[in-house]
Order: sequence, then C-alpha cells, then structure tokens
Amino acid sequence: QVQLVESGGGLVQPGGSLRLSCAASDHTFSALAIGWFRQVPGKEREFVASIGVRGSTYYSDSVKGRFTISRDNAKNTAYLQMDSLKPEDTAVYYCGARSFFASNNQGDFGSWGRGTQVTVSS
Repeated sequence: QVQLVESGGGLVQPGGSLRLSCAASDHTFSALAIGWFRQVPGKEREFVASIGVRGSTYYSDSVKGRFTISRDNAKNTAYLQMDSLKPEDTAVYYCGARSFFASNNQGDFGSWGRGTQVTVSS
C-alpha cells in the first residue's frame, strides 16, 4: 500500500486560509485518485474533496467554492487549498488514496495518512 503523509495543518482565524499537502511515497501516484476527509471527535469521518487521475474534482456542499483540491504528479503530492475558513471547518484532515477514480465514499479508499489538525478559531 502507498504511504501518505499529510502536512500543513495549524491554527488559523476565521476567514483565513491554509494549504494542506498529502505526500505519497509511491511512484505510482499518477495512477491514484486522492480524497480528503475530515473528522471531529464523536462524529463520523466526512468527505471533503476528491480528485481523479485525470483531474476531475468533487467537493462536498459545505466546502464548495471555498476549498480547492489539486495534484502535482511530478512531486507525488496532492493539495487542499482552504480559503474563507470557518470554525466549523475545525477537524483532523485525512487524505486517502485509491485507484484511478475520485470518490466521496471513504470505504473506497485503501490507504490513509495519519491526519493533520486544522483549528479555526479567533
């Protein structure tokens, strides 16, 4: 399984921005779809965004227009640009990988990183 490492989390004020990175250890990154999910204590992990191998993107309604998912195959890295952050975006953010096609179902992803904490607070 490919190993994934998330980074870029931190504390930001409401309305601010962060960019999360998801670095993959595997040179087959270009054949992998990447998904970002988030989780708060006591709640299920929820879908945020996903990108397929050909660049097709999907977003949850709660982040559409504020978050942008992208990928750089040369760097084996996917990104989640988060703008206009709200307190309700506070969560641990995880990236997952699966073959080819983007998905909003966490059960479709076989590899996961350990997560990075995002806290939106004044």
